[in-house]
Amino acid sequence: MSFAPATPARTAGLTALALLAFAGNSLLCRIALRDTAIDAASFTSVRLVSGALMLALLVTWRGRGRAGAKAGAPRPWHAGDWTSALALFVYAAGFSFAYVSLSAATGALLLFGMVQTSMIGWGLWRGERLRPLQWAGLAAASAGLVWLLLPGLATPSLAAGLLMAAAGIAWAVYTLRGRVAGPKAADATAVTAGNFLRAAPLALALSAALNALGWAPARWDSAG
Repeated sequence: MSFAPATPARTAGLTALALLAFAGNSLLCRIALRDTAIDAASFTSVRLVSGALMLALLVTWRGRGRAGAKAGAPRPWHAGDWTSALALFVYAAGFSFAYVSLSAATGALLLFGMVQTSMIGWGLWRGERLRPLQWAGLAAASAGLVWLLLPGLATPSLAAGLLMAAAGIAWAVYTLRGRVAGPKAADATAVTAGNFLRAAPLALALSAALNALGWAPARWDSAG
């Protein structure tokens, strides 16, 4: 799979798109868990199962429509790996359960902080060093995020804070694994689909277990 050259404008545009999706993800999750009767485990299952199905269909459709596609082109159920899938599952579950009680602003700030701290810490441990301008940019971005979210911040409970921290670390792990595998992966979309296909059964198992224990009765009707 070929990628367009990375230009400053393209990088900035993709970064802005990722940040908008990042913020929208927090808002939509908080609204779903606050304004509907769905429980966090079922919500996690819906997210991962629907993502797995759509990505698998996309990869399959694109593979069939590609002229001269190789017989050995990656299939979504063959791509990906269990370590990345586990990180994806921990992120999605921790994210959902944390937002049962966290405000959107508090959750976004905790998640952003843990993702950045984990990824930068990993890079420093591996010998990477940020230039002064990069440190200044990170400080400005962090300060700007705090300023924007400050009106909606609230002191989180310890459990919710730990869940969101775990989600942030898991997302950092997933991102770092994708960064390493990116240049080697024949099809990044197929790898992502494979990770979702592996994570979806984990979410379903969690939902079934909590439902059996009566801790999070599943709601799949119009109210949930």
